[in-house]
Amino acid sequence: MADKRDYYEVLGVSKTASESELKSAYRKLAKKYHPDVNPGDKEAEAKFKEATEAYSVLSDADKRRQYDQFGHAAFEQGGGGAGGYGGFGGFDGADMGDIFGDIFGDLFGGGGRRRANNGPMKGANLRARVNITFEEAVFGCDKELEIVLKDECTTCHGTGAKPGTQPTTCPKCKGEGQIVYTQQSMFGMVRNVQTCPDCNGSGKIIKDKCSACHGTGYTSARKKIQVSIPAGIDNGQSIRIRDKGEPGTNGGPRGDLLVEVNVARHPIFQRQDMNIFSTAPLTYAQAALGGEIHINTVDGDVVYEVKPGTQTDTRIRLKGKGVPSLRNKNVRGDHYVTLIVQVPTKLNEEAKEALRKFDEACGNVNLDEKKGGSEKSEKKKKSFMDKLKETFED
Repeated sequence: MADKRDYYEVLGVSKTASESELKSAYRKLAKKYHPDVNPGDKEAEAKFKEATEAYSVLSDADKRRQYDQFGHAAFEQGGGGAGGYGGFGGFDGADMGDIFGDIFGDLFGGGGRRRANNGPMKGANLRARVNITFEEAVFGCDKELEIVLKDECTTCHGTGAKPGTQPTTCPKCKGEGQIVYTQQSMFGMVRNVQTCPDCNGSGKIIKDKCSACHGTGYTSARKKIQVSIPAGIDNGQSIRIRDKGEPGTNGGPRGDLLVEVNVARHPIFQRQDMNIFSTAPLTYAQAALGGEIHINTVDGDVVYEVKPGTQTDTRIRLKGKGVPSLRNKNVRGDHYVTLIVQVPTKLNEEAKEALRKFDEACGNVNLDEKKGGSEKSEKKKKSFMDKLKETFED
């Protein structure tokens, strides 16, 4: 027994763990390592056996007391019957089917305990998509969707039965909506709970179906739904509209309508979270001399003062001109603009001459041509820059 791990350690619980804590811990391990989930995995099978052995002892009050006092030695030589997977004599009169039926409900197609499936259930959610523009995503908008919705049949009032008749209790499941099969396994008799195939879990059989809804209890019709798109929503996000989904069953509430938003691309702006990015052109003269330029934003044109000598790829920040926060539309991101200096590709002779003289005024001439002093050069530079500005602005 020296190679056996402590049963509490196996299940990952403390020595003071309650019965429900033991069962919860075992359920997690059993679902993870069960052979049906891990076919052919010997390591998973060994862990499953180990967890089952630990639970078989700790879930029994008498055996747990023995184990707490003597450890694994309490079950040596058949003392408790828990030593080794496959014996489980230590359960004596315990119903292994009850234990595994409860724990492996999800694995064997239902709950181990017989549970009625005909109680109130919420309806399924519906999904739809709406297309909006970049600006509509920034500032929000209202859209109208036309979708097919189910409503309770007005002829049979949701029963699905022909007027004057009523659904009868399903004879196969006796109104439970589920049937229980038992099967022999290495653990004993295991109960397998499945949805009743005759009534599909409703617990009712409709012999005379309503002609209006064909026994479904619902009729379908196209309806218009108003969708309020909040400011700041991003592409791919969804809006939940309560109680506009499929009808519930047996008096359950309707599901919800989930509307996915598809935001169209913008020719100028790009978005990242709450910030907007774009570019703005600068003429050669504007970059060199500075001055006011007009920049497009989602709020309209903004006048910006460019500094003299601005280089291409200079990024400026327009604070508060970005996208509003979904939580607070009064909080907005920023708009970042990259200034791009555009070098002219087509020049007339006058513009070319002005550029040559500008180049000379900047000092890009031969040494012999520089005679006359710096003062004269500065005057020429100023004169030709003024002329250059006039030329390019025209």
